[in-house]
Amino acid sequence: MRVGFIGLGSQGGPMARRIAEEGFATTLWARRPASLEPYADTAAKTAATPAELAAASDLVCLCVVGDDDVRQVLESEQGVLAGMRPGGIIAIHSTIHPDTCRELAEKAAAQGISLIDAPVSGGGMAAEARRLLVMVGGAAEAVERARPVFASYGDPIVHLGDVGSGQTTKLLNNLLFTANLATSQSALELGNALGVDAARLGEVITHGTANSFALSRVTGGHTLEQLAVHAAGLLHKDVSLIAELASTAAAEPGIVLTAADATLAMMRKPR
Repeated sequence: MRVGFIGLGSQGGPMARRIAEEGFATTLWARRPASLEPYADTAAKTAATPAELAAASDLVCLCVVGDDDVRQVLESEQGVLAGMRPGGIIAIHSTIHPDTCRELAEKAAAQGISLIDAPVSGGGMAAEARRLLVMVGGAAEAVERARPVFASYGDPIVHLGDVGSGQTTKLLNNLLFTANLATSQSALELGNALGVDAARLGEVITHGTANSFALSRVTGGHTLEQLAVHAAGLLHKDVSLIAELASTAAAEPGIVLTAADATLAMMRKPR
C-alpha cells in the first residue's frame, strides 16, 4: 500500500510519521515547504502538488482543517482527484460535514475511486502511541484495505457504516465533550461555594464514578476562558454542525446541546 498524506499539523504530523516509520511507501505534500522539513529523517518522499502525490499513492489521507480545505485539496486543478488512478482510496481524517463527504464520495466514485471518512480523536500524542480512536464510514472493502495503514497510528478502528457515519459519530463525541466541560466547571464552582476546595474536589471526582476527560481539562486551576484560546473555535464549529444535522433530521437534541451551548457561552464563543 503506497500512502499519500496531506495535512501535517499537530494531529496529522504524528500520523504521517507513524505511517512512514511503519514502512509504508509514503509521499507528503504541504502548502508550505517548511512543513515538510521535520520528515527529512524518514523515508517519506515529497510531491510538488496534490495531484502528483495522488498519482504515486494507493491511499491518500487528508488531515486538513475544514470543509473548504478538503474541497480545495481534492477538487482543484492540481488536486488529488486530478491525479489519482481508478481503484485508489481517499480517507478524510478531518472533522467536516457528513454531507460534504457524501458529495465528494459520489464525485470520486465517478472516477472509480473510493472515498471513506475517518475522523480521529486523541491528539498527536495518541497517534505517536498508536492509540488514536479512528471512526470510519464507507464501503467495507475500502475500509479493510485502509485498515493496516490506520493501525499504524490508531486503536480502536471502528467501522460505523456508510460514508458520513464516521463524521456524525465524531460530532456527537465532540458535542458530549463540549457539554461535559460546562457541567464539570459548574460542579467545581458549586463545590467551591459550598466550601470544598476545587482542586481537591477535582482530585476526588477524577477517581470516582463522575470522572470524564472534560473534567481533567478544567481541574488544576484551568478555566473555560483559558481553554477557549485553543479550543473554542473548533468546538463552536462542531457543535454548530451537529445542531444543523439534528435540525435537518427534525431530531430533538435534548439537554446535551443545551449544556454544550452553555460551554460555548462560558468560552465567550456563543453559537
